[in-house]
Amino acid sequence: MNTLIYKQESYNIIGACMEVHKELGKGFSEIVYGDALEIELKNQNIKFKREVKFNITLLPHFYVADFIINDKIILEIKAIVSLTKSLIKQTLNYLAASKIKLGLLVNFGEDSLTYKSILL
Repeated sequence: MNTLIYKQESYNIIGACMEVHKELGKGFSEIVYGDALEIELKNQNIKFKREVKFNITLLPHFYVADFIINDKIILEIKAIVSLTKSLIKQTLNYLAASKIKLGLLVNFGEDSLTYKSILL
């Protein structure tokens, strides 16, 4: 059984995402949702960093996380038909590279907001 971590923070983040989805609906590009989410996170006084780079050990490559919330949750946003296993694996890779334990993968591209909590 998975242990819930950062329950209140996760609730607040998903709530901010729902506010953005309620306002915009589906159909915009990821960058539009990211910009709107940045405004909503500020309005809700949620501490975040946007487009944070994480190095991959021993390689000249890096991952760019959409948002880091409170220095302890990765928030990856998408605007696609549906979330896939490959996006979950990508988020797991971000968690491994960053040493962060929780990732939230959020999709604005469906009729209703969808999300997955991913633990490392």
